[in-house]
Amino acid sequence: MDIRKSRRDFLQKSVAAGVGLSLIDPFSVSALAKKSKMKLGLVTYQWGKDWDLPTLITNCEKTGLLGVELRTEHAHGVETNLSASQRADVKKRFADSSVTCIGYGSNYAYHYTDQAEVRQNIEGTKEYLKLCKDIGATGIKVKPNGLPSEVSKEKTIAQIAASFNEVGKYASDLGQLVRVEVHGKLTQQLPNMKAIFDQVTEKSVKICWNCNDQDLLPPGLEANFNSVKKWFGDTVHVRELNVGDYPYQKLMNLFKDIKYKGWILLEARTQPADRVAAMKEQLDVFKSMVG
Repeated sequence: MDIRKSRRDFLQKSVAAGVGLSLIDPFSVSALAKKSKMKLGLVTYQWGKDWDLPTLITNCEKTGLLGVELRTEHAHGVETNLSASQRADVKKRFADSSVTCIGYGSNYAYHYTDQAEVRQNIEGTKEYLKLCKDIGATGIKVKPNGLPSEVSKEKTIAQIAASFNEVGKYASDLGQLVRVEVHGKLTQQLPNMKAIFDQVTEKSVKICWNCNDQDLLPPGLEANFNSVKKWFGDTVHVRELNVGDYPYQKLMNLFKDIKYKGWILLEARTQPADRVAAMKEQLDVFKSMVG
């Protein structure tokens, strides 16, 4: 073997490789590294409320909204009255599709003054957490829904937090999450939500940002966002991204800044003539926002 020739070939290849690397646009590399991991999905709230489960899955696949939160009492029919075999069928339908069943959107809340009602909501939450596990989902959406005037705010906040801790422990044992929607006339104010979560000890209990007008109250969106961001989970609720005055672009930037990797779930409120086309449009708007 000619050692000098081998060395010359090696040097030529190295130089060529170096030239090739130098032609790569560093800005493209940077953009790729910063590409958002956020995904757009659907809450069946309005646009999917009258679709049975096969239709819902098909329409999500058609539109690219590949995650779904099943809202309670909708046409999909996924409820706790399902038998073990029916639950297995739901799980298989999702597994055989490209759509992720993110979880269940319940109306359970724990702010009531009637303690029997609080207990009923806690036990109901547990039953639906078992359903979530059986269908291959990862959690349940719950909410606080107010601060009754007849008792002190501090007492209700402590009661809500204690309830979250109880259902959160149950969820953790099942490998599930409790996703707390920022909801309710007073509880959707971020200082009150923070006061609740200051008393939440279970790590399976997470905040689901809900894009309320109250997010913009002083000291403003960014400060309110930052005050609770350490409790964010893997779901965010938004309305139509190109309707109304909510600063969705700023919100998406804030989520990108914290490298959020979860689901942005479309909880649409309008009544378009073609919901499938509207879902596709929202995905386009979402992609432009997250870059």
